[in-house]
Amino acid sequence: MKLRFCVVSRGAGALRAGSAVALRRLGQMRDIALPSQCALCGNLSQKVLCTGCDEQYWNQTRTRCPVCALPLPVPVMASAVSAGVKNGAHLPCRRCIAEPPHFDATIALADYHAPLDTLALDLKFHARLATADEFARQLQAAFETTDAAAPDVIAPVPLSHRRLRSRGYNQAWSIGKPLARRLGAFADATLIERTRDTAPQAKLDLDTRRRNVGGAFRLLRNVCGQHVAIVDDVMTSGATLDALAFMLKNAGARRVTNFVALRTPQD
Repeated sequence: MKLRFCVVSRGAGALRAGSAVALRRLGQMRDIALPSQCALCGNLSQKVLCTGCDEQYWNQTRTRCPVCALPLPVPVMASAVSAGVKNGAHLPCRRCIAEPPHFDATIALADYHAPLDTLALDLKFHARLATADEFARQLQAAFETTDAAAPDVIAPVPLSHRRLRSRGYNQAWSIGKPLARRLGAFADATLIERTRDTAPQAKLDLDTRRRNVGGAFRLLRNVCGQHVAIVDDVMTSGATLDALAFMLKNAGARRVTNFVALRTPQD
């Protein structure tokens, strides 16, 4: 039997793509090799988080604006309760009343701060994909506490082609796919395309963020009359999600709901 060897010259782009795939596989191997280690405290656990961390971090009692998911101040909560609205759950914050965003609702699990931020960072940069499944499970549980109907289609905030090739996966899609399965919705990774590689939002002010993502997306399928859910790992200013909702509403979407794992408490 003859053995044939093929030597292929790989450019820098191919090497980066190969590194991203290797990183993703390494994350998957780690999840398999260490299934009994809590991602936050390191204690033994059969889940991503041990019972103690799960109770401490996922069961926060903070009341959030149902539209943008920012924490509501205590005076607003008290006035809502006195008005007969349970926990202020149906009252938007003042900002959303004064300047309503284009999306209708936001489900967020917790604030983006230590140590929970390490979960998002591990998912985004180290391919710890078991965390995405945990986010999906918790988002389903949070959504079921609302009286909203399940979305028709769930899509991730898209990455640019360059960033997707470099990273090897979209962390938002890693959350969105199992979430769609749990909610019985259609999962569509290619519903929306990012048409240009925008600058990272983290270092920009709100107005610049809005300009940065304005016109950066393209809708590839019909959503007329549908309830569309958009998934992301972290929501900061909401500029990207608002730009997506604006596009979806202009295309005839009936409702747009954001599902985000973590919410930056202040812009």
